[in-house]
Amino acid sequence: MSIAAQPSKVDELIRRLDAAVAADDDAARCRNVKHVLTDVVRPGETFVPESFMRAATGQYARRLLHRDPAGRYTVLVMVWDQGQGTSLHDHAGMWCCECVYRGRIRVTSYSITGGDPEHDLVEFREQSVVHAGIGEAGALIPPFEYHMIENPTDQTAVTIHVYGGEMKFCHVYEPVGGGGYRRQYKELSYRG
Repeated sequence: MSIAAQPSKVDELIRRLDAAVAADDDAARCRNVKHVLTDVVRPGETFVPESFMRAATGQYARRLLHRDPAGRYTVLVMVWDQGQGTSLHDHAGMWCCECVYRGRIRVTSYSITGGDPEHDLVEFREQSVVHAGIGEAGALIPPFEYHMIENPTDQTAVTIHVYGGEMKFCHVYEPVGGGGYRRQYKELSYRG
């Protein structure tokens, strides 16, 4: 009698994401991906490899867990030490879903109230602030993609992000005074 090895929870996540991203449009893909994430990520569940869970000094860690061979999506694990976060940024037109795996995060979303990021300074207005804990997921579907993520707690937070491809760059928005922000290209890498 042979005993088949149990597939890992990461394998299950990838298998289910493969099916979830087969939807016809970004809104449906994001609904599907969020459902998978909230179903797989549960309090007390441990399936992200320990080597992905270390905080990085000075900035959040960004580690590749899976790259779909067909290029449809990537899965990243991000580790946020106390007080670490992103600048105001976008995903350069790419959809994303994120789910809290450990700890708590705060996501602040913004809308553009003036200007054109392609050509000049822009002004933003805060739209919403979400405090999320383990198993809670959100989605960003362009053009609703301007946001900041941060760890406001004194405990390390870990999030799982699923992007609609491989996000090699984003745009960060740096304040320039008078309420305006200038868009800047930022190359991304897997670090930490």
